[in-house]
Amino acid sequence: VAAASGHTVVLVDQSDEILKKSAKGIEESLKRVTKKKFADKPEAGAEFIEKTLKNITTSTDAAAVVHSTDLVIEAIVENMEVKKELFKTLDKFAPEHTIFASNTSSLQITNMANSTTRQDRFGGLHFFNPVPMMKLVEVIRTPMTSQKTFESLMDFSKAVGKSPVSCKDTPGFIVNRLLVPYMMEAVRLFERGDASKEDIDVAMKLGAGYPMGPFELLDYVGLDTSKYIIDGWHSLEPNNPLFAPSPLLNKLVAEKKLGKKTGEGFYKYK
Repeated sequence: VAAASGHTVVLVDQSDEILKKSAKGIEESLKRVTKKKFADKPEAGAEFIEKTLKNITTSTDAAAVVHSTDLVIEAIVENMEVKKELFKTLDKFAPEHTIFASNTSSLQITNMANSTTRQDRFGGLHFFNPVPMMKLVEVIRTPMTSQKTFESLMDFSKAVGKSPVSCKDTPGFIVNRLLVPYMMEAVRLFERGDASKEDIDVAMKLGAGYPMGPFELLDYVGLDTSKYIIDGWHSLEPNNPLFAPSPLLNKLVAEKKLGKKTGEGFYKYK
């Protein structure tokens, strides 16, 4: 998305093998986008893909490429210690003006910022899946994020064609703070035997206009991811009933029924 809007991007990952797969994935995604966007102009579409791919280079050495970067967006594993270790390293090699941002959906940005010496140049940029289609970016400001940094992150979000909203560094920000407890409440409704999961899904799609019901959404997100988020919030606020763990969700995760990616979660997938 950044490369398609004219930014020069260096994609960093752990191995060349992963990067090759990523580059292929990006090309496939661009082909899908251009099919819709340039339906009647295939030449312009091909040119758009070529131009976008030219803006992307890859590397396995984050420290070596960060010295010429204005913005770092971290989107690695949702593990606080691993993230802090990465930011701590990059902080040593990045120029003074470089802004650091995390794409985390549920971890505390302030905690990550504290592993660096640039707390004022640190914020959250939470993109939504699938990123090429979803218009929203949550821009998160910590108590230390400077106004200049905040404005830069808002401007960047608009420059890549997104609609940014801003939020303080609170668990789940805006969307997940409302969405995760809603999904958990749906599971509790089903656990109590008040309604079937199929009927709950139909009800929310037809009654609230949601594109997916809560059980379809849980399977799409991944039950392990959902459990990880709720467990993290539960440890922060053990008395908050919205963050109470679900025995059924825990059981499915223990049985490795994690949703779409494993072929079975609340529903079965062929």
